[in-house]
Amino acid sequence: MSKLNAGAFEFVPGKSFAFPPQSFQQSQAPLPPPIERPEQTEAPHPPPTISLSIGGSKPSAPTPVVQSNPAAAITPSNAPTSSTASSQTKSTPVAAKTSVKVKSDSPAPPTAPSKTFSLEKSKTDTNAIAKEVQAAADKAVLDDLFGNVKEHLNIVFIGHVDAGKSTLGGNLLFITGAVDKRTMEKYEKEAKEAGRETWYLSWALDSTPQERLKGKTVEVGRAYFETSIRRYTILDAPGHKTFVPSMISGAAQADIAILVISARKGEFETGFERGGQTREHIMLVKTAGVSKLVIVINKMDDPTVLWDKGRYDEIKDKLTPFVRAAGFNPKTDVTFIPVSAYTGLNLKDRVPKTTCPWWDGPSFLEHMDHMPMVDRKINAPLMMPVSEKYKDMGTIIVGKIESGHMRKDDRLVLMPNKDQVEIAAIYNEIEDEVPDAFCGDNVRIRIRGVDDEDINPGFVLTSPLKPIHAVRQFEAQLAILEHKSIICAGYSAVMHVHTLAEEVTLVSLLHYFDKATGRKSKKPPQYAKKGQKIVALIETTAAVCVERFTDYPQLGRFTLRDEGRTVAIGKITKLVEGTEEITDGVANLAT
Repeated sequence: MSKLNAGAFEFVPGKSFAFPPQSFQQSQAPLPPPIERPEQTEAPHPPPTISLSIGGSKPSAPTPVVQSNPAAAITPSNAPTSSTASSQTKSTPVAAKTSVKVKSDSPAPPTAPSKTFSLEKSKTDTNAIAKEVQAAADKAVLDDLFGNVKEHLNIVFIGHVDAGKSTLGGNLLFITGAVDKRTMEKYEKEAKEAGRETWYLSWALDSTPQERLKGKTVEVGRAYFETSIRRYTILDAPGHKTFVPSMISGAAQADIAILVISARKGEFETGFERGGQTREHIMLVKTAGVSKLVIVINKMDDPTVLWDKGRYDEIKDKLTPFVRAAGFNPKTDVTFIPVSAYTGLNLKDRVPKTTCPWWDGPSFLEHMDHMPMVDRKINAPLMMPVSEKYKDMGTIIVGKIESGHMRKDDRLVLMPNKDQVEIAAIYNEIEDEVPDAFCGDNVRIRIRGVDDEDINPGFVLTSPLKPIHAVRQFEAQLAILEHKSIICAGYSAVMHVHTLAEEVTLVSLLHYFDKATGRKSKKPPQYAKKGQKIVALIETTAAVCVERFTDYPQLGRFTLRDEGRTVAIGKITKLVEGTEEITDGVANLAT
């Protein structure tokens, strides 16, 4: 007999079936009556659910039919039988679950922040924390190395000829005390004798006789001043289209560009219309790596303007669309400030309400002192493009440190010639010798180990542990801005990258970008024309010091110029190394 069920039939091999003993059947207790369950009038409480949204698309909301199921399925009037009751109990949790999902998908109230974990959120959170930690570490390193120094900014003055760039720079130097009153009076007297009475302020920056006589800046003027909060290096760029290469080298060393616009009737229109330098300068500073633009509307005291709000708004409305097209965000990257550079109104102190009742914003220096500071790569490997060199009791090189920091007696490498050099002395903007300098500083360095004849502008002083790449070929994305005909493989132009100007050839056009989809083409284009974006392989005549745009934006963006106009702007996407070694090897075999 089965031990599992005492009332079952017994089966023994070789015998017939036998009924269980009667005694067992009699002694078996009667079965208990079925339990009566109370009638179910509402859905049971759902079990707690946890929803995780891991960056994917949101689940679609369930259809309203599913939501109405629980109400339709359970009604008080229906007396459930045992089968319907069981089906009800099975169906209700499903209905309840769907209703819970609907709850979790509905947007959270705006007051309480969402606690849902998502991939995007985690990225931004970790990035923000990493940036905070890095900034704190950088500040600690700075305080350690240099003590508590003022923040340093490089500003370049750009704009059309006669907009008042040098006058603005000269007056800034005077009101901040960088040029004393006696020197200014001397300039005023000399300007009066030369018949150039109103130009005396610009003479603080235009130092050569040629510049003073014609009133045109030719070379990039340098000056230095400081306020109670920050230190500034002024780079006064020439406005004439003949000297655009000088202007590019000046812009390459700047953090912030000051676009000076003349509000005088006719002068703004001349500078901004086709053929004027205002448009080209905005495009060039963006390509040179300047992230913030301050547009100073000058000559507001002119008899044709007299601080008129209508004229200010007209200039602002005309410039905004073009500035946006150049890549600046008008809300975050661009500021408009009305000034009078000659009289000094709204430069240091705010313009009086009696003169200009409608202006409530800050003065020029007030705005500069409270601008967000540009990001400095202090812990990165040292890189300093050379902008000029000369001989003065040894070899002196001038430039802006793009990344890293240096100290006296450091052993460095001058690329692309790989010359080993040693820093003998470092001089700051006011010709004082300093023991060290860091990212963002414009410095003069006396070096040992190389002659000034072996250095050219565009060479880069770099760390021997991680030197800058010196290549003869690279791939780049190009945006064709202006060209009278088509551009084919074999086209030659002059490339301006950081402080370097070098002749290059477009060896081959690799892809073009479809305007509609933004995707790269598979087939190489036969030619490129104005308005197109292409990827090209570019070859230089000699090895040049460049980096990929993603690694070092300042050393990876460039402009192409031909016949006195800017043809294209571009960024380096890939460096092709090893071509020099291969050609050298072939040359040796041939001999």
